Amino acid sequence: MNGVNVATNSTPDQLLRLAQDLARRAGAHARSGRASGMHVVGTKLTDTDMVTKFDRESEAMIVAGLRESRPDDSIIGEEGAGHRGSSGIEWHVDPIDGTTSFMYGLPTWCVSIGARDAQGGLVGAVYMPDLDEMFAARRGGGATLNGKTIACSSQSEASKALVATGFSYTPAHRTVQSLRVTEFIHRIRDVRRMGAAAVDICFVACGRLDAYFEENLHSWDVLAAELIAREAGARCGDFSGGPLRPAEVLVSAPGVFDDLSAILVDAMRKHPHA
Repeated sequence: MNGVNVATNSTPDQLLRLAQDLARRAGAHARSGRASGMHVVGTKLTDTDMVTKFDRESEAMIVAGLRESRPDDSIIGEEGAGHRGSSGIEWHVDPIDGTTSFMYGLPTWCVSIGARDAQGGLVGAVYMPDLDEMFAARRGGGATLNGKTIACSSQSEASKALVATGFSYTPAHRTVQSLRVTEFIHRIRDVRRMGAAAVDICFVACGRLDAYFEENLHSWDVLAAELIAREAGARCGDFSGGPLRPAEVLVSAPGVFDDLSAILVDAMRKHPHA
C-alpha cells in the first residue's frame, strides 16, 4: 500500500498525518464502492446491525497501512482485525461508523482512526467522506476541521441545549432508552440522532451540537472522537460525571455537563434496564 511511511519513533504530528491519510483513503474506497451497489454480507448483534463488504474492505486497507508504516504498534478493529505490538501505541479503528446511514445514502457516516498510549488518547482522525470533512486532533495540540481550529459551544443552559443520542440495536434496550428520553426532552432544546457516535461527538467538538450521550459503545467508536472533543474544549465523562468509558458516554459543552449528568442519572433511575 502506498501510504505514509512513518518511523517507529514518529512524532504525534506524523502519527496524525498517517491516521488522516488512511481515513481519507478508506473513506473514498467505501464511498465509491457504495456508488457501484450495496453488498450486505452479514449482521452482528441483531438483524438490524449490519456489516457490508465495504466495512471489511475499508478495515483491511487501514490495517494494511498501519502494519506497513507502524509494524510494532497494536491494532484493534471493529470488524475483527487485531495485532499485538510492542511499541506501547495502540490503534482503534472503525472503518465505517454509521453503517445504516452508509447503506441508505445518508451523509452521517465516517471513518474513525485513533491511537492511544499509556497516557491515553494520542491522535484522532474522523473523516466524513460524503461531506469531505476531516476532524482531527493530537493530544495538547487543539482540534481542527479541515485544518481550521474548532471549539465546542459556550452553551450554559441545559434548557437550550441541542442534544444527540444513539440507541441500542437490541429492541428491549432501545425501548428503555426511548422511555428515558421522554423523561427529559421537555427540559432541553431538542434531540437529534445521527446514527454514528464518532460523528455526534465531533459535532459537539465543533459546536453543531451542545451535547451527546449514549451507552454500550466500544473503544473504536469513541477513542478518536473523544480526543477531538477534549481538544476542542468539551467535557467528557460517564453519565455520573466520572471518567468516560464506552459503557457510558457523555460529551458536552462544559457549561451544561453537570445539569445533563443529573438529568440522565434521574432518567436511568426511573427506567433501568431489565
